[in-house]
Amino acid sequence: MKDNNLAIAILGSVAVGTVLGILFAPARGCETRRVIGEKSTTIKNNLLNSSEKIVDVISQIISDLNYESQQFIGNTKGINKDTKTNLNNLKDINKATIFE
Repeated sequence: MKDNNLAIAILGSVAVGTVLGILFAPARGCETRRVIGEKSTTIKNNLLNSSEKIVDVISQIISDLNYESQQFIGNTKGINKDTKTNLNNLKDINKATIFE
């Protein structure tokens, strides 16, 4: 019985809300649909512009990271070359010391 009363209350509320919505609507249906269409188009365009800006920012960040990593790799290669040269010099010094 309580379920029936709840269902009747919900249906009654929906009916009253529909009637009040029709009576107090600020514009005719076709006008309201046009406004909703314009707003949705504006929102869609704003989202597209925002996503393009986000893609541009992310692309710039990736480009900067790529440049920085290339610089790091270049520096590392130079350090490795210097280290290898120093090791070879140490070997030569050790050989010279051993044979003296």
